[in-house]
Amino acid sequence: MFFREEIVVVAEGSWVVQAFPVIGENLPISTLEKVNQVEGVKTVVPMVVRFGYQVEAVIQLVPTNVSIGIPFGNLSVLIGQTPLKPGGTWPVVAQEEVVVGPSLALEWNFDAGSKIKVSSKHAYMNLTVSGILDTRSALLSRSIILPLRLAQQLSYGHTMFVNMIIAEPEYIDQQELIANRIEQEIPGLKALSINERNQIVEPLLSDIETWNLGLSSVLYLLSMILVIMVSTMNISERRRDFATLDAIGAPKSTIFRIVMIETALIGLLGGVLGVLLGSIAAVLIASIYTSIPLSLFFADLLAFISPFFLTKIITSTVVISSIAGILSAITALRINLPETLRAEY
Repeated sequence: MFFREEIVVVAEGSWVVQAFPVIGENLPISTLEKVNQVEGVKTVVPMVVRFGYQVEAVIQLVPTNVSIGIPFGNLSVLIGQTPLKPGGTWPVVAQEEVVVGPSLALEWNFDAGSKIKVSSKHAYMNLTVSGILDTRSALLSRSIILPLRLAQQLSYGHTMFVNMIIAEPEYIDQQELIANRIEQEIPGLKALSINERNQIVEPLLSDIETWNLGLSSVLYLLSMILVIMVSTMNISERRRDFATLDAIGAPKSTIFRIVMIETALIGLLGGVLGVLLGSIAAVLIASIYTSIPLSLFFADLLAFISPFFLTKIITSTVVISSIAGILSAITALRINLPETLRAEY
């Protein structure tokens, strides 16, 4: 989560996802001073964020990226303590230098000193990569971080606008109060605290969660039915074995335990195989849709797919299979074993 302790200020009516405006109007640069004069605001940092600038290496086109313009003196507001990879240096403000994310660097062989071309309908620039960020953030990994003035010229053709302002409150516990104060004192602005930034996407995420719950329930039910069918076929084929065990004095619980262990193993092995194949599929899909190289995903797979989620999936498949095993074991215990013994022998 970006800007946890700050307030994100955008134009009224903007759509903000997490912390960045994806749709909305621009803000005149004069808004910066107005926000800074609001009581309780400690510092303000202007930013320009654009998705999908056309960026070229010497002969190649880089896919969709996030270009972020920010005064380099305030760079820590965006990246915190994120370091550069060895060999890189932080840009010199007076020069046309940029910092790029590791995904872009790996995909297009950027390194410190590489020359890239960034273009928009307003400007076309030859820039130098001064350093590569050493980060796991998906957003920063696909980012090109420019000096604010360059980003403004690319976006607008001049330096009179920004599309977001980061306001740091004097006291963290007054974030909501100061956000409301900014909106009341400066018409046309929306000031978002950390609790307000997801309000636009929360209904969508809630619907997705509902669909996910319904789909998971159906899949678990189908899995249970499938395990019951497989177990029932196994029991039918081994009636002779079960009858023999009964004839030599084995208790009914032995048959029950055999069926339960088999179905639990089906759930365990199926869960492990499903997690393995599902993880590979998820990584491939994510790489295709984000243009992030596979090597970055596989190098940090447990950050992409959490161990808790993997454990939850495997545990749930074992539990579902065990429930199916109980139903199958009850069926096995109802077999007329003496009659089966006479028929088989």
